[in-house]
Amino acid sequence: MRAAAHLSMLVSTLAVAVCGASARQDGRADGFQERLLAAPANGNEWLSTGRTYDEQRHSPLDKITDGNVASLGLAWFADLDTARGQEATPLAIDSMLYTSTAWSMVKAYDGRTGQELWSFDPEVPRETLVKACCDAVNRGVAAWDDKLFVGSLDGRLIALDRKTGRPLWSVVTVDQSKPYTITGAPRVIKGTVIIGNGGSEFGVRGYVTAYDARDGHQLWRFYTVPGDPAKGFEGPHLKTAATTWKGAWWKLGGGGTVWDSMAYDPALDLLYIGVGNGSPWNQAIRSPGGGDNLYLSSIVAIRPGTGEYVWHYQTTPGETWDYTATQHIVLADIPIDGKVRKVLMQAPKNGYFYVLDRADGKLISANAYAPMNWSTGIDMATGRPIENPQARYDKTGKPWISVPGAAGAHSWHPMSFDPKSRLVYIPMQDAGYPYFPQAGWKPAALGYNTGTDLSAGSIPADTKARADALDSVSGALIAWDPVAGKEVWRAKHPGAWNGGVLSTSGNLVFQGTAAGRFEAYRADNGKLLWSTEAQTGILAAPITYSIAGEQYVAVMAGWGGVWALAPGVLSAKSGPIRNVSRLLVYKLGGTAKLPPLPPAENLPFDPPAPLATAAQRTEGKYLFGRFCGACHGDSAIAGSLVPDLRHSAVLEDATTWRDVVIGGALQTNGMVSFASVLSPAQAESVRQFVIVRANEDRALMVGNQSGKR
Repeated sequence: MRAAAHLSMLVSTLAVAVCGASARQDGRADGFQERLLAAPANGNEWLSTGRTYDEQRHSPLDKITDGNVASLGLAWFADLDTARGQEATPLAIDSMLYTSTAWSMVKAYDGRTGQELWSFDPEVPRETLVKACCDAVNRGVAAWDDKLFVGSLDGRLIALDRKTGRPLWSVVTVDQSKPYTITGAPRVIKGTVIIGNGGSEFGVRGYVTAYDARDGHQLWRFYTVPGDPAKGFEGPHLKTAATTWKGAWWKLGGGGTVWDSMAYDPALDLLYIGVGNGSPWNQAIRSPGGGDNLYLSSIVAIRPGTGEYVWHYQTTPGETWDYTATQHIVLADIPIDGKVRKVLMQAPKNGYFYVLDRADGKLISANAYAPMNWSTGIDMATGRPIENPQARYDKTGKPWISVPGAAGAHSWHPMSFDPKSRLVYIPMQDAGYPYFPQAGWKPAALGYNTGTDLSAGSIPADTKARADALDSVSGALIAWDPVAGKEVWRAKHPGAWNGGVLSTSGNLVFQGTAAGRFEAYRADNGKLLWSTEAQTGILAAPITYSIAGEQYVAVMAGWGGVWALAPGVLSAKSGPIRNVSRLLVYKLGGTAKLPPLPPAENLPFDPPAPLATAAQRTEGKYLFGRFCGACHGDSAIAGSLVPDLRHSAVLEDATTWRDVVIGGALQTNGMVSFASVLSPAQAESVRQFVIVRANEDRALMVGNQSGKR
């Protein structure tokens, strides 16, 4: 009854509101829209993935402060039933916590006690994992009235009853015969649910789609790259974009998936989306002859009611390095040159921090926030980067080690903005990547379709080479002044892939680390004030909420994502070797304790003798890099999420190996058949390559142990 009365009051308030109010098509006012519009002043709840439509991820709560955060303790925790990377931002609504987990599952908890109230499993087929570049992750749910919405890894948008978790409707938003996935959180504006997708590494065409929250009816679709000109264009913006492409790009997909960031300005009624990389990465293949390739690596403003294009700004024209602009977008009103400007801010992969006028997309400033060698600056007259010609491996045909690399100077991990200090807190990383053009490259039905040789830059089994590679990778939490265009302070981390950020009015910044710590810093000077052991790497961004005057801080913990899979030996510098997936919730004076971890499994390391021919080694290395390394690690050095093939008993027997790789014997575990891209002989070459690698690393390990003695 109280809930009904509260809803009635909200609806009545909305009916007379003069700013930002909305009405449904049936004429009934939307109470939840009013709650979303009022969210900036409501620190008790966390109603959407960025807390507010402007995605600032800053809370006005101040019971936990820089003066008392040292007494923060664990209030409760919930073990999760998915041992993969956890990237979701929970929602806190009506004293409840709602979160998605890996494999697109959704759970509801009592925000005060941690009691699980319901759980929903969309039953994503595990073989879908072969379509996912970066683990079976999900970054969160969206809420509207009595519903929750989640995008599933296999491309569905699902509406759930917020009270019970019962599915209400489900729509397929992608062509499931193609390598599309969904990992990002939906957004809801005036009863319209908006969702993007991923898959640019594999060969798809990007878009966002809007659905009616009531029944899942499709309202509009906005494509980010043009399709086949002979079939016509879905909008004038695509006709314009087609003039910036060359060749027959549509046959390769083109890319441009909108797999993460969005933000909304209610006053301007503009939705801002971040567009991803090209497909393939290598522009010489994707668009022979060059061109800007709109709207790849762009911030695009559209009308959320119709999907109409309004403006765009391209951060990396003609991108060829996987420099997406899908990173977190933040909106703010800040004084610049004596005038308050309505700005949009982003720190995309390419290493520049951009400040744009969010009404028209005009560039205000762009400054490097991370080390780089691909560019020397931004031409403010044109807004274009001043490129290092050598970085264009697509044009030179020569290998190039680029900084930042494909993981970006800042990846999907959310940053935050404190409107009082006017500082942006960015999870930055410094890690290069080797781009090797692939001669005679052809697209494949499975595996990465980047147009580069993903095996050529593998780190050899050499102690010094590996030490040098590890030394070249680091991470940091940096406080950035967007007006002055400079760093104010930094907290250093040993490796990359550290968690997203929360700032609060208690002069605090919270961040989890890949090394398995959850920490709080002074927002004004970066002093570390509190740190606790999480037993696993933290990728996700924290939230804070309040119930009956008690402030809580919550974060999803669970090591995973692409950095725990693909980089091989480099991922070891970032974090722990195991995944322990949990939802962790803290409060002042909390006394709960995490249980001790069981001893780590000690895998045998006794590979069969190498019998590969020189041709098998060469072929196996290339094929492993293209089809296997994304999950099983560079040079077959796996992280903690999947079996390390160097230790696998399957290596012992060619028939068993073939049954798995070609026959799909482990398909229900996510290891699908690769018969469409590998012959039995090629599968055997991959096995022989892994045997060689296992023996190399075993010899290196034995040699290092001998040297220590």
